[in-house]
Amino acid sequence: MAVTHPHGLFSWTDLSLPDPAGGRDFYASLFGWDAADQFDPEGNYIYTMFTKRGKSVAGLGPQPPGMEGSGIPPMWQSYVNVDDVDATVAKVTEHGGSVIMPAMDVFTSGRMAIVADPQGAVFSLWQAGDHPGAETFNNHGELTWNELATRDTEGAKAFYAAVLGWEFEAFAGPSEYWLIKIEGKSKGTLHQDDDYNGGIMAMDENWPADLPPHWMVYFLVDDTDAAAARVEELGGKVSVPPFDSSAGRIAVVGDSQGGTFSIIATPAQP
Repeated sequence: MAVTHPHGLFSWTDLSLPDPAGGRDFYASLFGWDAADQFDPEGNYIYTMFTKRGKSVAGLGPQPPGMEGSGIPPMWQSYVNVDDVDATVAKVTEHGGSVIMPAMDVFTSGRMAIVADPQGAVFSLWQAGDHPGAETFNNHGELTWNELATRDTEGAKAFYAAVLGWEFEAFAGPSEYWLIKIEGKSKGTLHQDDDYNGGIMAMDENWPADLPPHWMVYFLVDDTDAAAARVEELGGKVSVPPFDSSAGRIAVVGDSQGGTFSIIATPAQP
């Protein structure tokens, strides 16, 4: 059965780097990804598709002109699957968000836009064409979670509920945290009956004042400490060393070009 993603699901992630070839080698070594470079009809490099076991997991492309030197660091992007990109972009602006990149067709793969919520956290919208998004989740080296850090959780919940139809459930923990819920996940997968779709974390006074609200991508790993050590061996950086949480053991890391993401090893399931 082909994988299909419902409206509102985090379905894809990718990254733009100054040196895509170096990034390709870094992530292939870190996660065991296979990489296939893609070219336009003139032979110019445009994108790298990463796969595991023959299934797409993530993507990589060149950094847009003008971004290097702007002070904006590379960061893995969270894509939300939507039924209609243009209609969703209209809802974004209607509810106080902004458009970073207007809706555009990506050949026959799909249609996308890059937007931001009212607090400035950037995310992407994806309307699938030939490319449905990730075809596998929640294994070593695969997308497993997307998390918003924001100083206005109530405003964020109102925005995403109105724009994407998300629902929320409070998570009991040491700090304010909300679980994002949608009705079902990817049909034909082991996780199709799992309603949890990500989280919203409150940024309190312990967060750096100059750190803006943002979305964070999490990749599942078998061993957080080993993966963090491997990041450093490959020339990357560990920004937040491995620590234990109720969800698992987490670290925040960056690749050899500064691309930021998180890794998590979850407790063994029965």
